[in-house]
Amino acid sequence: MASSLNVIDVSRITPADSSGSLTLPLTFFDLLWYKLHPVERVIFYRSTDATRPFFDSSIVPNLKSSLSSSLSHYLPLAGKLVWDSLGKKPSLVYSPNDAVIFTVAESSADFSLLTGQKPFPAAELYPLVPELQNSDDSASAVSFQVTLFPNQGFSIGVSAHHAVLDGKTTTMFLKFWADTCKRRQDQTVNTSLPQDLIPLYDRTVIKDPKDLETEVMNLWSSLLKAFSGGKEPDNPKSLKILPSPELNPEVVRFTLDLTREDIQTLRERLKRESSASSSPKELRLSTFVVTYSYALTCIIRARGGDPSRPVGYGFAVDCRSLLDPPVPPNYFGNCVSAMFKIPLKAERFMGEEGFLIAARYVSDSVEELDETVALKVPEVLAAIQTITQELQVVSVAGSTRFGVYGLDFGWGKPERVVIVSIDQGEAISMAEGRDGNGGVEIGFSLKKHEMEALIDLLRGGLRH
Repeated sequence: MASSLNVIDVSRITPADSSGSLTLPLTFFDLLWYKLHPVERVIFYRSTDATRPFFDSSIVPNLKSSLSSSLSHYLPLAGKLVWDSLGKKPSLVYSPNDAVIFTVAESSADFSLLTGQKPFPAAELYPLVPELQNSDDSASAVSFQVTLFPNQGFSIGVSAHHAVLDGKTTTMFLKFWADTCKRRQDQTVNTSLPQDLIPLYDRTVIKDPKDLETEVMNLWSSLLKAFSGGKEPDNPKSLKILPSPELNPEVVRFTLDLTREDIQTLRERLKRESSASSSPKELRLSTFVVTYSYALTCIIRARGGDPSRPVGYGFAVDCRSLLDPPVPPNYFGNCVSAMFKIPLKAERFMGEEGFLIAARYVSDSVEELDETVALKVPEVLAAIQTITQELQVVSVAGSTRFGVYGLDFGWGKPERVVIVSIDQGEAISMAEGRDGNGGVEIGFSLKKHEMEALIDLLRGGLRH
């Protein structure tokens, strides 16, 4: 039986202290995402103390007050995307009295199922994610939902507009909020704020000498025209997010927890296969290359089908350290591009050397990364346009570098962190292992029969 959700309260959380308004123009990095689906995460916390009275009297008030305090340092998150009638592009604007929507709810779902190691229906996650308000005239930056699972724990759901913040900025804010909430409970409020979590709003650190901004906006214009059947859209400045496909009820979720030893086993296997092959080129066998190549190979094999069918891969690239001069790590906004490889043929990954071939591709893609990856932002948008339903492109959300399992609001570290929005395409999610011992967590979202085949392949490959 499907679980039920009872919404207890919906409130507006304003920054505790704000002096006037703030406007941030969107850069070409931000504009890449302005019509695309928000990034949705659910962070689960196990607590047998999570009774309704404790939830109402302690968890919710602490989260609300610390959120209000944190927003004072992150004012744009309480603001909205707007597009001035005379402007060439949208901006992020915070005005006094702007607020973040904060929903409080209670769920009858099985907490252990949602955080465990067995597949479960993807639809179980959707009630835990808050809606992100968007219309023709404006779009919210973020929204939050805290949900009680009586006597089991609670979750914090986050919907983040990708034109406002990338994964690095999102987790930077969540760390700031968690740190603020924990210090209030530990009564260490007067200790200094973590400087690496104070956001930098200076847009001049993003250079655009080639006017990529205009190129991205022109690409969006032609894309939106194509979506409107070849005619100009009714409102070319609409900020409404493009509609998402309906979720297939057969889709299930599964998280693979790879230990450091598992990753080393896979790395050694690639070394053996590589030394036995005719290619003299040495592979870059970083944790990302090994784990992503493994997931990519198994997903393509799980689908099976025509060996000549088109497949591909793509992953986001944080450009902060690649640009010259580098962009400071605490920069607020988007500073990501992507690396795509499409189309390839499925048969390349289905054969005996499929894993090695995948690792070669991904290794080469990582080797190619330099400051020019930022210039490829228009190519990324053009690539998104060419993806058809027949083309299986396995992309990655999240990163093992974000440190999401360090998000302790005062009730311990998360039991599980799930990126819900990977259901919107052929994506997987990646995070560091929960135990902090060098493992990796990979989230999958597939139709039930494909997931069963995938789990067999994933587990079988570790015994190889």
